[in-house]
Amino acid sequence: MTDSRWAAVDDFFTDRLVAEDEALAAALRTSAEAGLPPISVAPNQGKLLHLVARIQGARRILEIGTLGGYSTIWLARALPEEGRLVSLEADPVHADVARRNLAHAGLAGSTEVRLGPALDTLAALVEEGVEPFDLVFIDADKPNNPRYLEWSLKLTRRGSVIIGDNVVRGGAVADQDAADPGVRGIRDFLELMGRNPRLSATAVQTVGVKGYDGFALARVVA
Repeated sequence: MTDSRWAAVDDFFTDRLVAEDEALAAALRTSAEAGLPPISVAPNQGKLLHLVARIQGARRILEIGTLGGYSTIWLARALPEEGRLVSLEADPVHADVARRNLAHAGLAGSTEVRLGPALDTLAALVEEGVEPFDLVFIDADKPNNPRYLEWSLKLTRRGSVIIGDNVVRGGAVADQDAADPGVRGIRDFLELMGRNPRLSATAVQTVGVKGYDGFALARVVA
């Protein structure tokens, strides 16, 4: 199997199962025009996030890492009418693009993009005493993933779901001697997930238009 074959299968799935629309296409286009890196989730992965949020019955969603708002749109569209999504983004250009994309998608009223380092904005959310989130999607700088998980546990409740993206790192996650900070962060993140008694977790490898990668899925059980 080759990367081109993986991409062809993703295209097959997307053509038949994922109804992208003008707002989603515009989010990718404006992100590219603004020079953002092309690392948004694939369309079928965005639909998966949407379905998980719907199955979860999520009323409140926290996203760590907004980029241009493509995954944010998928998640926010899963919310009920009174639902709310908060997305955290460190880069002001990314945050501006995301806000415009969310407004274009008609989601400005149900979403908030908070600008600043996520470790700071997560601490601020805890300090504010916000209502717990039903779903957290972690897709930001990987070295900080362990700390993002720790903060996520302060901002969730029993029954909440936590998803971590990009956990395979092209297979490097299995290398215990890896020096790359992103790989080390993911390894520590998964170790924390596995030994925390409040979590029941698994991880899945994926292939597709984004290459060889995967995601971790955890439920807060206590």
